[in-house]
Amino acid sequence: MPARNTIFFSIALAWAEVLQAEAIFAGVNSVDYSGYPDCRPEYIKAFQSMADLATKAGIEGHGVKLETPLIDLTKAEIIKLGLKLGVDYSTTVSCYKADNTGRACGQCDSCRIRQQAFKQASVDDPTRY
Repeated sequence: MPARNTIFFSIALAWAEVLQAEAIFAGVNSVDYSGYPDCRPEYIKAFQSMADLATKAGIEGHGVKLETPLIDLTKAEIIKLGLKLGVDYSTTVSCYKADNTGRACGQCDSCRIRQQAFKQASVDDPTRY
């Protein structure tokens, strides 16, 4: 969905202000920026500026911070970090065309990027294709 992060971040920002949260964490990654411009560092910076102007906490100088710890990592680095943190990748799917059982198509951009990341990380891909 085009501009989906704008929608997600907007809802998260509203809820974060209600909760008086200090941060919103998002798993965006700049490798995806060609198809998803709202994964770029420039977009995150612009959304942060908007958030600082759009919320009471923001205009008071203690607004919610948008944190994107994965933004500059390669996909292989993300795989390795996830494994270090105990992520069971067999329970995850990246595919935008997965079937009703969660089986990935293996052909879409997301699937190809995921397959390449596992290969570059020298880790077997547990994805169900």
